[in-house]
Order: sequence, then structure tokens, then C-alpha cells
Amino acid sequence: MPRPIVALVGATASGKTGLSLDLAERLGGEVVNTDAMQVYRGMDIGTAKLPEGERRGIPHHLLDLYEVTEPATVALFQGWARESIDDIRGRDATPVLVGGSALYTRAIVDRFEFPGTDDSLRRELEAELETVGTHALHRRLAGVDPEAAAQILPDNGRRVVRALEVVALTGRPFSASLPRLEYAVPHTVQVGVDIDRPTLDARIARRVEEMFAGGFVEEVEALLARGLAEGRTAHRAIGYREVTGFLAGDRSLAEAIEQTTVATRRFARRQDSWFRKDPRILWVAHDDPDRVEKAIGAVDRVS
Repeated sequence: MPRPIVALVGATASGKTGLSLDLAERLGGEVVNTDAMQVYRGMDIGTAKLPEGERRGIPHHLLDLYEVTEPATVALFQGWARESIDDIRGRDATPVLVGGSALYTRAIVDRFEFPGTDDSLRRELEAELETVGTHALHRRLAGVDPEAAAQILPDNGRRVVRALEVVALTGRPFSASLPRLEYAVPHTVQVGVDIDRPTLDARIARRVEEMFAGGFVEEVEALLARGLAEGRTAHRAIGYREVTGFLAGDRSLAEAIEQTTVATRRFARRQDSWFRKDPRILWVAHDDPDRVEKAIGAVDRVS
């Protein structure tokens, strides 16, 4: 029987990384990154990318693939990840997916076919986005696809544009193209790391403080010199845009730290809300001493 696919999900700073290493060691596995921003070279501190020396000798995939000027999409990521998974399983090892990008995880593990794209239409919508703003385009989306609008935040201009592009190209709601709760590979298990909000908020605040103390501003400076501000995807990452504003003189360092903390907490709440809608996930408490054994039990049941 082929090796199962294990996907670790949950909010940022909940403890997924440590659990992924524990599971990879126990299962004879290799880690596959599912964080949308860790594919970028040089985006290390701000994405909490695990340093190579702390990976316990476990192979890690889909890290440091792109320059910050290059765009990355869910469709591209899906292809990369599925190729990595097939390669890992072909060597009789277990793929352990880990990352906080909910849509990316769903795109990998579930049946999810991407509608085509139209560069001219995309440019037209992006130009309109710059002119009228995200909230105006979100209201338009709500008029043609209320279900998609309910799932996309009004300030997420990139996804609003994509949803309107799909509606225009296909004549169907964008929501019809979202992933179904149906695994692409039967032997798949998702394990969620459950953590209470006060503990998570404290962890996020501590992580952000450590980022800034550990050279985050210098990292952003170096990336700006490599074209970060021109990158269509990378420059939107939480923390990087706040530090860019600080370096431009638009806010103080204290404000950049506070805004990064607030934005990360807000993102963590959205992550948790998204994952909680999936009834297939086995949740284990972040501080449960038996969390590894419980996760292994879930894997055994699908093997």
C-alpha cells in the first residue's frame, strides 16, 4: 500500500513546525512546505522559515524556489507540491505537509481544478483595483457571486480580482471552482494543532519581537534592494509591508512592530476559521504530551 499523505494545519505560531519534524522522524517522512511565502529566497526571518541546521537532517521541499520579484500562484504551487509528493511516495517515504496557507493546503490535498487566466483581463481588473479600491470591486463581486464574496475579505484585492476574472472567463461563479471536501489521494490525513487564543496571541507577540530583534529590518532592506517592492506576490507578506513602510518613513519602528503583531493575529484568526470548517481534520492540543501518538494513530487508520 502506498504511503499516506499527512498535512499539518493550524494557525501561525501554534507549533506545527515542531510537530511536523516529530512526525517525519516517526513516519520515515520528508517535509513539504505549504506556506505561500517560504518559497521565496531571502524571506527567512519574517516567514519563520526553519533554518537548515534545525531540520534534524529531514529533507525539506518547496523552500527558496523563487526570487521576490517572481509571482507565485496557487495553481503553480499545486503542481510543484504534487510533483514533490509523488517523488517522495515513489521513494517509499511519507510526505508531511506543513504550513499556514489554508488555500494552498486545500489545493494540494483536495480535488481542485483551476480555471484559466487571461492576462489582458487581469491587467484591466488590476488597473481598476488601483483606481477604485478593493472595497468597490468587492461590492461588484458580491453582486455576481455572493458566496465567493462572503469567503474573501474586502481588503484582499488579489483574490477579489481573481474571482472577478474567473466569473468573466467562465460565466460561472468563482465559488464553483473552489476545492471540494474530497481528497485527491484517498490515503490522506489532516492533523490540526489546537491552541487557545490568549496563548496564541502571546506567542505571536513574542515571535514578532524576536523577528525584529533578530534582524528583520535588515532582511527587508536587503530584499528591497533585490526588487521586493516590485514583486506582485512577495511584497504583500505580513511584516514585510509594515517594515517597508517604516523604511520609507511612513511609520515608526514601534508602529511597524505593533502593526505586524496585529496583522499576524488577525491572519491567525482567519486561518483557524478556515480550517475549523473542515470536519475531516483531527485536532490535537498544542501542549498535549500525547499529540504525536494521536497523530500517528490517525495516520495508521488511513494506511
